[in-house]
This record gives sequence, structure tokens and C-alpha cells, in this order.
Amino acid sequence: MRLSVLDQSPIPTGGTAADAVRNTIDLARNAERLGYHRYWLAEHHASPALAGVSPEALIGPVALATETIRVGSGGIMLPHYSPFKVAETFRLLGAMAPGRIDLGLGRAPGSDQRTAYALQRDRSKRIQPADFPEQVSELLGYLEGAIPDDHLFKPLEATMLRGAGGSPDVWMLGSSPDSAVWAGQMGLPYCIADFINADAMPLADLYRQHFTPSSRCPEPYLMVAVWAIAASDRAEAEWLAGPARMMFAHLVRGSLIPVPGFAEAEAWIADNPQPPARRRTLLGTGAEVAEEIKAVADLYGAQEMMLVNILPEHAPRARSYALVAAAFSTNP
Repeated sequence: MRLSVLDQSPIPTGGTAADAVRNTIDLARNAERLGYHRYWLAEHHASPALAGVSPEALIGPVALATETIRVGSGGIMLPHYSPFKVAETFRLLGAMAPGRIDLGLGRAPGSDQRTAYALQRDRSKRIQPADFPEQVSELLGYLEGAIPDDHLFKPLEATMLRGAGGSPDVWMLGSSPDSAVWAGQMGLPYCIADFINADAMPLADLYRQHFTPSSRCPEPYLMVAVWAIAASDRAEAEWLAGPARMMFAHLVRGSLIPVPGFAEAEAWIADNPQPPARRRTLLGTGAEVAEEIKAVADLYGAQEMMLVNILPEHAPRARSYALVAAAFSTNP
């Protein structure tokens, strides 16, 4: 089973986006050395905790800092953008790192509604058209030279950057039934965000039921993104998970904060007991987390698992990925 990484480029209290970017590049190099298959960058806007506002801006530097690992978006929130612009951008990224670029697509705003409105170029109406499947189809048409002959933008196919390795592998991302159906109908590989929706197991069957083979993906291919932190023991892993717990509790209340430090989070949690989290969290030693990863993969029937976490310090975050990789290499 393949293992991959989703990086949200966390910014700790007192830290900067520059620190987060340096850590992202370092973690990508470590992930490659450890044998992870792909490294995806997330899209989040107007967040004091996450530097990843533009995956396409980070993919190039990460790809150029690595040699073999696949690099991509987890994901591009397509409703904010022109399909033509996204196609051009990812063709260019594909030219930088031929055969290594992934284009993961989502429709969530990656922000609150005010920020989503600020991202719109046309602000004549707050509600944008519900045309995500049409956007994806247009994007695929540019990348594959398959725009219909009578389409207004057919001549633009010729302007797409050409050359070996220029086209990315396209993925559908999601945590809802709509995304599962669209991924299946379009013949795309599908990544389920279990770390957002831990009740998403039915989506795997829905995806497979609607799957139509394509040149991109002849058979269903499923990846599941899970929240995972490995440490020397479970108690330490739970302590490392404290800052994210504090962040999410504030998020539910409509308050955005930088990633708090471990001691700050520990004190806050002691003063603010939280109900059991609905999020699935895989915590423990490397071997314990590896077994939980395998169990979740079996639940979904997934061929690949993607690991994500948010920690305020880089060293324990890098160590978490190293412990999991070591456990899988010892007991694949």
C-alpha cells in the first residue's frame, strides 16, 4: 500500500509564513527520502494558522527541491478559478517536473463565506453557479485536447503548453456523495477526506458503483486522507495532538488562531474540557499508527493512504512521518 503526505503548511504562534514554507520544503525532502509516494499542498485562505493559500505557488519549489516524489494540489478549489488558467498553470508545472505533477480538484471554498466572496472576480452576485462538473469537464478538455469542435474555446487548445510530461494527473477530492459520483462518472482517481468526514465510508462504494473506465484511470483508484500523529508512545502522541484540538475548538466557535504551542494547548484543554472528537485521529507509536492506517484502508478498500497533521514544531512533525514510514518498512 502506498503512503503519501498532505501538507497544510502550519504557522505556529510567533512564527511566519516564511518559516512554514521552509518547513514544507524540508518535510517534502524527508518524505521523499522515507519513501512516501506523493506530497500534496493544501489550499486555505485568510487563515493565521495555515500558509498554504496557493498550492500552485508551492508545487514548483517543492518539485524542484525533490527528484522522485509526486507533487500536487490537495487541492485546487476550482470554483474560484478559470479552468483555462488552471490548465495552463499545471501544464507549466508539469514541464518543470515531467511525470510528477498531480492536480487534485475540490469545490469547497477553503475558507469562510466572506473570504470566498472576496476571492470572486465577479461580485455582482454572492451565489456562484453550481457548475463544478462542467468546470472539471472543460479543464479536462484543455489538458487532453478534447474540447468539442463547436465550443467557443476550441481554438485555445493549441495554446496549451506541449511537451513530454506536461500534463498532470487529475484527481477528484471530496467528503460528500456528489464528489464520489462525479469522480466515478468522469473516470478519475478519488481522494476521500476522512480527516474532515469520518463517516465517509459509503462514499467509497458510491465511487466504485458509478465508476466509468477512462484513459486516465481504467479502474477505480481510491486514496483516503487521515489525521495521524506518531510518537514514542500514545501519551506523547495525544500531547502532540493538543494544539490541533485547541485550533479546531476555536474554529467551531468562529475564531481563527495560529497553531498554539504544546504547553499553551495543554493548559487550554485542561480549562476547557472538550466532548469526544468526531474526527478520526490515529495516535500512538509508529507501529500502532501503521496498524490503524491499515485498518482504515481496509474499511474503505483504499489502495493508498495520505497522512495529514498540524503541529507547531517541525521536528516532531517530521519524526511522526519517519516513525510511520519505518513501521511500514518493517511490517509492510
